[in-house]
Order: sequence, then C-alpha cells, then structure tokens
Amino acid sequence: MSKQPQDVYLVDAVRTPFGKAGSLYSETRADDLVVRAIRGLLDRNPNLPHERIDEVAIAAATQTGDQGLTIGRTAALLAGLPLSVPGYAIDRMCAGALTAVTTAASAIGFGAIDVAIAGGVEHMGRHPMGEGADPNPRFLAENIVQQDALIMGATAENLHDRLPHLTKERTNAFAVGSQDKTAKAYANNQIQPDLIPVAVRHAELGWTLAMVDEPPRPGTTIEALSALKTPFRANGRVSAGNAAGLNDGATAALLASGAVADELGLTKKAKLVTFAFAGVEPEVMGYGPVPATEKALKKAGLNISDIGLFEVNEAFAIQVLAFLDYFGIADDDARVNQFGGAIAVGHPLASSGVRLMANLARGFENDHSVRYGITTMCIGLGMGATVIWENPAWEGKK
Repeated sequence: MSKQPQDVYLVDAVRTPFGKAGSLYSETRADDLVVRAIRGLLDRNPNLPHERIDEVAIAAATQTGDQGLTIGRTAALLAGLPLSVPGYAIDRMCAGALTAVTTAASAIGFGAIDVAIAGGVEHMGRHPMGEGADPNPRFLAENIVQQDALIMGATAENLHDRLPHLTKERTNAFAVGSQDKTAKAYANNQIQPDLIPVAVRHAELGWTLAMVDEPPRPGTTIEALSALKTPFRANGRVSAGNAAGLNDGATAALLASGAVADELGLTKKAKLVTFAFAGVEPEVMGYGPVPATEKALKKAGLNISDIGLFEVNEAFAIQVLAFLDYFGIADDDARVNQFGGAIAVGHPLASSGVRLMANLARGFENDHSVRYGITTMCIGLGMGATVIWENPAWEGKK
C-alpha cells in the first residue's frame, strides 16, 4: 500500500546565542550546545510527547571530537529523549542544518515519520573549518577545482571579480545595514524570544548565563569598515567587516506533519513548499543561491515576485548582493534579512540554516500579508540551497 504525501510544517525553531569562536563558549562542549538547544525546544513545546519524536538529525561541518560520534544520536541521548528515538549526523558544510531540515522533512512528507528534530552545531573555536581534512591531490593536479575553491574568502574575492559593479563600497554599506537591522531587532525584542540561554563557565569569571549574541557590533560605520585590511587579497574587497566571523553556536527545529501538529495542538509557523540544491563553480561558491532559488521557484510554480520575505545567509556581503542583483532586488530592500544577518550575529557553519528559518517564521508571524518566504544560503565547494515556505497565517486564506 503506497504512502500518501503529507504536508510538512515548521513547528518551532530555536538557537543558542552565537559566540565568537573560542570566546563565549571556550569551555563549553559542542554537543552540550546542541543538547541545550534541543532541551529548550522541547520546553517550549510541552504538548509534544517525547516518545512521538521519530528522528533527530543534527549537522556539523567538522564531525570529530565533541562534534562526532553520530551527533544526532548522541545529542538525543544526552537530551534525555527516550532510547527509542534514533538519530543521525549530516554534513553539507554551511547548509548542514538546512539539509537536516529538508532531509527530515522529506521523510515526513513521504509518510515514513511524523515528527522530527533537525538542527546543527559548530564550535569553530574547538574545530576550525577544515580541521583534519585531507583534500584529494587530484583536485588541483587534474584541475578539478582551483586553489581558491578551498579558501572561502578567496571565493568571495573571485565573485567580486565576476561582478565588478558590486563594489566594496556596496558590500560595506550592506554590512552596516546588517549591523543596524540587528541592533534594531534586539531593541524591538525580535531576536531574543528564539534564543535559548546557555550556562557558560570561564576559568577567571566563573559561571554566567549567555543570553544574547556575542558578535554584533552596533554603531559600525562605513568609514570604519573602509579602513579594515583585506586578508584574502592585497587591495581586495573582502574584510572581516563585510563577512561573517568565525563562531560557535547551535540550532534546533521541530518539524511535524500537518495532521500530527493538529492532533497534538502544536503551532504551525511555516509550511514547507519545496526546496532545491544546486551546484556552481567551486571558485565562486557564493553564487550558489541563484541557481538553487531558480530551481526551487520552478518546482513551486512561483516567480521571485511572489516572495514576500527573504532570509539570505550573509556568509559574505558580496554573496548576498550577487543574489539580489540577479533577481533585481535592491541592496536595501526591506524584505531581505529584516532582523539582520550573519555579518552581525555570526555564522557557526552547519547551524545557520535553522537561524534563517527562525527569522522567517518571526517575519511570517509579524506580517500576515506575506504568503511566501525563502531561506537560502551558499555552500562551500560550489553549491547553493533554497527552501520556499508558506505562511500558515496568510490573510488571503481567510
């Protein structure tokens, strides 16, 4: 007997505050971060019997040490879920948590499971990007990829080369806008509700409670960014000011079929419409969201004009501007990253996809005139990922 497709909903999405790599969470384990996110997620959703969770999918880009050992299963055990709840690990570099969501959602949509937790963690202070990796020498010897493909900042410089009209001045202005939006969102309490406080210990300061993101720099100016060094190229355009930093943090999302969400009285923050992944030249990996979004829109039968909110991961400002430029969207369009982005709050690699979803869900909640929204991001080694979501509270349904 064949399964009937099920609607899939984002019930909730949370994250720990993000820290600077090796700073806020210097003495906190990566697995403890994601366990805290999972426990916070469950505390917020008391109607969900834990034995109804069918799967836990957790991503990490560097799967070793306290981010290894099939972290989805270890996190489920450490979070106190029933022994019957299985789990697994995922790696798609920066899109790890996004892929954890789409993979678990696919199982729900197929009817194999009904409820899942999906998220990601990255402790870049303990596990620098690429730690322990051993790229096959054929990559370079056979010209499969260029040397720059393995250095993310260099790929951003390459994207500047391809799109010279997207100048350093424009990327710096976008970065200032990200900081300003984040500061405004904090002032309006738009970010804090989805943060799960984490108890952290410092050798000198003792125990304290992490309740806000560590990386934001409110008051950042274009003049200050213009003076920063460009580490990936002499007289380049990519700096620490117009790119996301190196960060630590974790995220967790709760997904459920529509029928089970109704049965258990769970919220429905966003309905998954479709998703797509796409590949591009690894040397310009930041362009990945463009073809991924084109694929997703085609699958959904939508146009870019149908999208009312965009959450675009800000790995680099040039990557976001390349996406906006392609689709004819202004650099400062109010629909884009309305609560700021990774340039301000940080990008702990595999965890970031769920942060985008939490922000989009908050945007849906605030504006019922918006029907569709997008979460999209670029991925190392030349990929892009896009998920299209529908607002369950869209006023057009009434």
